Amino acid sequence: MRCRFSCVPVLVVPLVLGTKVSAPSIASDDRQPTIVQAQIVLTVSESKRLIAKGVAKMPIVTEALKNGTVIIAKGTTNTYVAEEIVGRKIPHGAYVYGRTYPEKAGKQLKPVEPISEFMLVKGNVQPDVSLSDAVKQLKPGDVVIKGANALDYQKKTAGVLVGGSSAGTSGKIMPYVVARKPHLIIPVGLEKQVAGRVIDIANKMREPIESLNSIPSMFLLTGHIVTEIEALATLTGVTAFQAAGGGIGGAEGAVRLICRGTREQVEEALKIAKQIHGEPPFVE
Repeated sequence: MRCRFSCVPVLVVPLVLGTKVSAPSIASDDRQPTIVQAQIVLTVSESKRLIAKGVAKMPIVTEALKNGTVIIAKGTTNTYVAEEIVGRKIPHGAYVYGRTYPEKAGKQLKPVEPISEFMLVKGNVQPDVSLSDAVKQLKPGDVVIKGANALDYQKKTAGVLVGGSSAGTSGKIMPYVVARKPHLIIPVGLEKQVAGRVIDIANKMREPIESLNSIPSMFLLTGHIVTEIEALATLTGVTAFQAAGGGIGGAEGAVRLICRGTREQVEEALKIAKQIHGEPPFVE
């Protein structure tokens, strides 16, 4: 009778009694680092300071400060950005245009002497160069930093409220940003997230409907969105996500973040948070 099974040679390795067979060792370098997490709660002003520190350490910013041009538009968050980049204290209110106050009561900024926009060439402030002239000299690799009033974080789109016929600073900057291709950095806190897509909101705000009071239009911005999440990633390497928002006793508009990473990364994030905790409100 013919066998239907083919014979397959088998390699037999003799075992010596008493020999210990061990599993292949795993090099320590191949082990995944242990991930830990911690929460950080930031007030609005603390968030602005954190974002400013993150923007100042972005590689495209440090490169432009070394070899190119950096333009810092006016704004509340950009007041902190200018302080971190230029290295000087700026009176609150001196570096802003539009401002949103409570309809009733609330605090207002004290009158101060306004400061012109900062233009830096190879890290040096150019006090005699106007914003209108500076944008005409932009080139690829340069950096323009412009804040926003509305944020669609999921779509990485921001909106700027504009009231004037020339679209304010955005109307002055954006044609050259589009044409000359510098980096556009948009520092904006998570407190400015809106319910809906910014592009839809912008379209609605320019509909020709009779307005019973003054309603601005909205200018759309796309670029490098920098919130607290991106700032922490730049400064420490952690991965962060927003878990909640709001609070009382000065934490109105606050953001609650969960940071994850190696123990060293998360501890560094906590260290930075501790340094900025207690940042005074923009209007005291």
